[in-house]
Amino acid sequence: MQVLEKGYELIEGFLSLEQLEKINSEIKSVSFPARSGGIRNVDKKYSSIGELSALESVIKKANLYLSGSASLVRAILFNKTLDNNWLVSWHQDRTVAVSKKFEKQGWGPWSIKDGIHHVQPPLVVLNKMVTFRIHLDDTDIENGCLKVIPKSHESGILDRNAISEYVQKNKAVICFAKVGSALVMRPHILHASNKATIPSQRRVLHLEYSSFKLPSGVAWA
Repeated sequence: MQVLEKGYELIEGFLSLEQLEKINSEIKSVSFPARSGGIRNVDKKYSSIGELSALESVIKKANLYLSGSASLVRAILFNKTLDNNWLVSWHQDRTVAVSKKFEKQGWGPWSIKDGIHHVQPPLVVLNKMVTFRIHLDDTDIENGCLKVIPKSHESGILDRNAISEYVQKNKAVICFAKVGSALVMRPHILHASNKATIPSQRRVLHLEYSSFKLPSGVAWA
């Protein structure tokens, strides 16, 4: 397994021009919900994204960061524009969506969003997950790119006060990225993004994979 010592790394040229063109052609007329900027389950809504997320080459890349066979956990398409120009405060991605609720120590609290069960899993589950943020546009400070704090995932799951204290004591890295590149990261690394100062378009395809085996009868939703 390839270790993400800093909790993240940038892979240039993750997508080919052909793959970019195929996705762009399908999503060029997509209308994003007002004040959200994100569309969930895009692997099921757009064939080009579904095909990409299931490609053997992409799964192999995900397997490099996991201790077992990778399964797609979540697929979201984000776009930061003039109408959807949002600020994301420092946080960790620490919930997963599953097909049904179950009782297991360390799993909770539970909630329902858009009719889907969401839950915070134990740290061992997050350590068996990896996120690929695939850039469909160049990203920089002007259009609100991501910021991360290296190695913050090593501190485990942090509450709000602990996050605030950690951010004050540690230096953030601004993740400039070219179109077609992928920012690979552990979901629980501390990350944030500012509003775009010159909002135009900043589309990011967010794919999460996991090698954790859910209880029998339960699937990633």
